Amino acid sequence: MIQITQPRLAFGCMQFGGAADATASRAMFEACLAAGIRHFDTACGYSDGASETLLGQFARGHDLFIATKVGYHGGAGRANLLAQFDASRKRLQMDSVDLLYLHRFDPETPLQDTLETFADLQARGLVRHIGLSNFAAWQVMKAQAIAHSLGTCIAAIQPMYSLVKRQAEVELLPMAADQDIAAFTYSPLGAGLLSGKYTQGSAGRLTEDSRYATR
Repeated sequence: MIQITQPRLAFGCMQFGGAADATASRAMFEACLAAGIRHFDTACGYSDGASETLLGQFARGHDLFIATKVGYHGGAGRANLLAQFDASRKRLQMDSVDLLYLHRFDPETPLQDTLETFADLQARGLVRHIGLSNFAAWQVMKAQAIAHSLGTCIAAIQPMYSLVKRQAEVELLPMAADQDIAAFTYSPLGAGLLSGKYTQGSAGRLTEDSRYATR
C-alpha cells in the first residue's frame, strides 16, 4: 500500500474562478509557490469547474501534488464518477491526478461499487491515491476494509477542522493516525470566523451558505 508523503500544508482552491477572479486566483497561487506550498486541492464542483480550469492553467511547468474530488452531486455510482473525473482531467489538462477524493458519502450507492471504480482508475494509472472527504470514522473504516480487499487503500481523509470545529479530534484524527491515513483538514479559519471578518460586517460562507453554516 502506497502512503502519501507530502508537505504538511495544502492550499484549497475552492474560491478560484468564483469569489476570486483569474487575476486574484493567480496571485494566491504564486504566493503559495513562494511559500513552498506544492499541494493544491480542488473539486469538479468548485465554481462550476472554473477552479479546476484555472488551477490547470497555473500548474503548467510546475512539479505539484494535485488533488481533486468527485461525487458531491449525482451520487457515487460508477457512471457519474467516471464522467465527472473525465471532465476534471480535461479542465486540469492532466492525464492523471495525485489524489482523488470521493467528495461525500452516498448512502444510496454501495461502497463496494464506488471503491471498485476508484480502484479501477488507480490500476489504469489515472489516480495515484484514493481519498474520502466529509466521511465519518465508521464510514472510512468500512471503505478501508473494502479497499484492502481490492488490493488498495484509503490514503487520505479530508474532514472539516478548526479551533471552533473540533469534532474530528474525537474519532477521525485518532483513527487516521492509527491507520496511517493522511488527514488534510479544511476550513482551518472556521469559514472566516477566526479571521474576525464577520465582526466587521463582511460576508462569507457562514452567512451565504446555509448548508455550510449548519455543519
